[in-house]
Amino acid sequence: MGGNLLRVFSCVLLALITSGSTSSSAATEVPCYGVHEVDFEGPTCGPADTPARDVELVTQWRHESGGTYTIHGFWDGDGTGGIRGNVFKVRFCPTSPGHWRLVRTTSNAAELNGQKEGLAIACTASHRPGFWEVDRTQMAGRWYQRSDGSHPYIFGNTMYTFLSERNNTGPSSGNIADDMRGNAEYFKKVRFSITGGRYPHPTAKPFLDNEGRPTDDGNFSHRPNPAWFHQRVDLAVRIAYEHDLIADLIINGPDTQENRAILRASANADDPTPILRYVAARYGGYPNVWFCLSNEFDIKTPKYTCDEINRFGQAMRRFLPYPAPMSVHAKPRDWYTKLNTNPPWHDHVIIQKKIKKLPIAADWVSRNHAMGGNVPVIDDELAYEGDGDGWSEADVIEAHLGAFLGGGYGTTGHKPANKQGHYFWGRFQASEHKAADNLLWLRQMIDEHITFWRMAPVDDSDPGDNAIAIFDNVHPGFRALAWPEHEFVLGTNRARTGIRVELPRGRWRVACYDALAKSREQLGREVSGTFVFDAPDSRATFVHFKRLDP
Repeated sequence: MGGNLLRVFSCVLLALITSGSTSSSAATEVPCYGVHEVDFEGPTCGPADTPARDVELVTQWRHESGGTYTIHGFWDGDGTGGIRGNVFKVRFCPTSPGHWRLVRTTSNAAELNGQKEGLAIACTASHRPGFWEVDRTQMAGRWYQRSDGSHPYIFGNTMYTFLSERNNTGPSSGNIADDMRGNAEYFKKVRFSITGGRYPHPTAKPFLDNEGRPTDDGNFSHRPNPAWFHQRVDLAVRIAYEHDLIADLIINGPDTQENRAILRASANADDPTPILRYVAARYGGYPNVWFCLSNEFDIKTPKYTCDEINRFGQAMRRFLPYPAPMSVHAKPRDWYTKLNTNPPWHDHVIIQKKIKKLPIAADWVSRNHAMGGNVPVIDDELAYEGDGDGWSEADVIEAHLGAFLGGGYGTTGHKPANKQGHYFWGRFQASEHKAADNLLWLRQMIDEHITFWRMAPVDDSDPGDNAIAIFDNVHPGFRALAWPEHEFVLGTNRARTGIRVELPRGRWRVACYDALAKSREQLGREVSGTFVFDAPDSRATFVHFKRLDP
């Protein structure tokens, strides 16, 4: 009997010891939606090797509830920016509090296979909002929400080649970190190329050629240079993440043949799979990262077909463990329905249409929602401010209000001349990009006061009689959003007296917002029935009606 009791006691003690080894005290603590980087020791590679193509590293992570993620790894040189070393990395983002464990590591390299299996992560609760996901529960997938259920509104900015920190005369006097911080003060998204493009750095290059020499030639995209990505792209993405700013990474583009050959990958038998896997592994674990496969994929040399883009998009989606937003940018026209696949690889529509007028911007965005398969729409070249395109500050503001009223989002840029200014070089300054503070104010008003994710553009069934749903005596150029019986927004771009609205039953609060003047006026605190008001003499105003009753 004593021997049996001793054996039972020994088993219980062993169970307690084993249990303790997997407790939170033995695990690395990571906040929910934090990015945890794990280093692996693999084969030593140098600049003349091709680990992005030839070495595969795949990890599987499991939550205590049973949920799993499969996450690819990438070669990172010596791990600190050096281009020779044996450091491979995996970036894991825990999405639920509790215990996570690395349950499987597979690789075609013996050094990596099985490495660090059993690694434990204790995910703690955090206030991070998480990934950007299409809200499928509201308005047929028109809007984005975060993993925590919040719905921040998005206006974006453009800095195509700022990673090189060069302009047409040499150093731009800007820097990557300051540009990210500066944009975060005004915008929610910045789109930029992962390479130097038209203004390359004289020595720092994104790829390595067959002899291991740094190059800007995207045909060598199967050989990414860890120094460039570690020191430049990582920096931009990390600073943006710290400020909850979307880093919208353009993989192919924007406009030089070398820069646009990334998806052509002719030095790898026309197979861009390595760079797609590399970028997905390196940045797909960041909740603030979006992907644009190519800028203007069907305009400049080399051009790509819809079938090619679909193939690239489907491959990229297979490498992404999280719901990272992804799309592609085409010529100035409606979305190509040929890009709609089953299952879909894109989760939003990018359109390119430079617009100055509120109704045109609204209509262009609104009709592309259904054309893209009922996903969010972003006009990523809606209005570039400056002499380059001839858009004024007021043009930019009116256009972006129009994009909102069309049920979507817009992106601006500062363009004082062709291929010059913030939109290529970076060195962002709100004093030069004068619409920035107005777009910030407009976005803040939308976030603070409007339940826009429950709203859709009003379908004006009879534009001839100037009717927009419940409104009467409106101008044909006005546009509206509606959450029927609960909330309405009427956008105006000129003076109009005697606009009449027949409010649904209940008590309503009415306020007028002028995005040019950055002013808000209360028109009625508790109104009901018929309400008459005037639209001010402003190019970018909206009147908001919100029901006060439950």
